[in-house]
Amino acid sequence: MRRRLTISILLLLAATLAVTTVGSYVLIRRAAVSSAQQELAGEARSISTTISSGTYVTRVGFRRELAVISNAGAFAGIAVVALHADGSITGMVPSGVSLRPRQVQTLEDGRQVTGHTGSLLVYSAVPTPITKITAYLPVLVVTRQAHDPANGLGYFGLVAAVGLAVAALVAAALTRRFTRPIQAAVTTTRRIAAGDLEATVPVRRREDPESAQLAESINIMGANLKRARDQERQFILSVSHELRTPLTSIRGYADAVIDGATDDPTGAAEVISAEAQRLERLVQDLLDLARLDADRFSLSLRPVDGAEVVRLVADGFRPRAAALGLELVTAPGSDRPLWITADPDRLGQIVANLLENASTFAQSRVVVGVGAIGDRPAVWVADDGPGIPPDQISQVFERHFTSDRVAGRRKGSGLGLAIVSELATAMGASVRADSPVAEGRGTTMTLWFRPGTAAPPPPPRAEPEGRGAPWPIGTAAASEGRTSG
Repeated sequence: MRRRLTISILLLLAATLAVTTVGSYVLIRRAAVSSAQQELAGEARSISTTISSGTYVTRVGFRRELAVISNAGAFAGIAVVALHADGSITGMVPSGVSLRPRQVQTLEDGRQVTGHTGSLLVYSAVPTPITKITAYLPVLVVTRQAHDPANGLGYFGLVAAVGLAVAALVAAALTRRFTRPIQAAVTTTRRIAAGDLEATVPVRRREDPESAQLAESINIMGANLKRARDQERQFILSVSHELRTPLTSIRGYADAVIDGATDDPTGAAEVISAEAQRLERLVQDLLDLARLDADRFSLSLRPVDGAEVVRLVADGFRPRAAALGLELVTAPGSDRPLWITADPDRLGQIVANLLENASTFAQSRVVVGVGAIGDRPAVWVADDGPGIPPDQISQVFERHFTSDRVAGRRKGSGLGLAIVSELATAMGASVRADSPVAEGRGTTMTLWFRPGTAAPPPPPRAEPEGRGAPWPIGTAAASEGRTSG
């Protein structure tokens, strides 16, 4: 590429020099001819005037006078010819000059004519009446060789050669500057394609902005690929753990029942059923994400009472919370209807995932609430767990993310909160998390709905004090670093 680019630049410059040289030659040649014609026309008129007013005794003397004038004026030739009434010309016309009929007609009218030949011989013919001559009209014809600019083409060639040499050096430097970032980008992308995601494109100081942007884009791409690979590995490990634990329990209790090694087959069956449900939930999470990616996730959006959906989900979750030794509390004011546009099943799935996530980290209590925060309807779930590390606050809703610094009751697969985020987006809502840094504990996950999505509410009634304010465990803000359930 570098060689082709250099050759292309040199060919372009050579073509430009050639066109410039030819154009300059044509213009200079025309200027030289025009200048020589104007100068010769003035001199011819002066000589004609001198001849018309002079007295010459003999033809020999006249010819000698013309020779003196020719030598003094550096003329190529000078002569006086006879123009007869029938348009014929007699006499010694200077070599190379051929008067055309139209020029002869102009001379008969008493006007001067000028012209030039292809060999740059310029001429001027001037009617020159002499009182002693009446049988014909004397015409003075003067010629001069104009300067040929072709004599200076050698200098043009020398300048062109020097210009091409300088251009070759400049072109080589420019092509090296242009192609170096591209070659570095190609080398890096090949390393990335081969699996070396640590490869980066070096960005030099004073690099062209376009080249720097290309390098930065490739470096960002490599960093994102590395991050995706690390997340994939972490996800595989998490899912493997999630699958191995229930499968081990299922197989162990099943073998115990088969071998008669347990005296409580009903309890063993309950464990097997619970672990099977756990596997089913994990598989369903994976299927949900796959459908979201393929844009085949069905939604039935309609006005629903968010408070009713939250109440049903919370009632179903209370036995699990009790089994974990947690208190599941409904925030004050959450009994008021909250009409929003949503899919009730998917909304229930979001709330269930948020409750599942909160129960993993809560120490003693989980709070779920419904109400308006400002001018926006919202649903929130809060826990009194250890909170989210500040440097992980922007990652909790990413797929496969699990925190290695927050201890929970179980190690999740990193899918629960990712499903929450994508379902919320699909319904036109948004979800965010907040974990106050000052307190160092507690997290609130808030699901926000767009203003204007609420259906007309039922007739107003007295509003219980405290409605619309989330439970004072954490606040609503964007968050990350959370093990998603």
